[in-house]
Amino acid sequence: MEKSTADRPFRILGIQQVAIGGPSRARLRALWVDLLGLEVTGSFRSERENVDELICSLGSGATRVEVDLMEPIDPNGKPAVHTTPLNHIGLWVDDLPKAVEWLAAQGLRFAPGGIRKGAAGHDICFVHPKGNEQFPLGGEGVLIELVQAPPEVIAAL
Repeated sequence: MEKSTADRPFRILGIQQVAIGGPSRARLRALWVDLLGLEVTGSFRSERENVDELICSLGSGATRVEVDLMEPIDPNGKPAVHTTPLNHIGLWVDDLPKAVEWLAAQGLRFAPGGIRKGAAGHDICFVHPKGNEQFPLGGEGVLIELVQAPPEVIAAL
């Protein structure tokens, strides 16, 4: 099912984020912030998404990559953000609504929740790691976050 890039009404511009889950945000911080030197730029907590996270950054400007260090609010709750250490990868996209519409029409399965505001304030949605009968394509085991790129990122990338 190969599609020509001319048919695709959007572009993936680059990596927006990498989300790392673990049972202890303090241990993640000790590695990524204290030892490796990432800068903490914010935090995010959501009961609905069962996550308490530090938002860190690597680099600057349009090429800045967000690194989210996530622990579950409830270790027995869902989603279990800590059970897969590399929780998800976020990709900048130039036109998120068009991307979602086109990708769904190609049979790509999205996780529940639709397009919504993400932790960093950008519109986001998630590609489900697995396909199903209705939508046979998925992330092949990887949760993928599509992130609406702001104008300065679109221009730079």
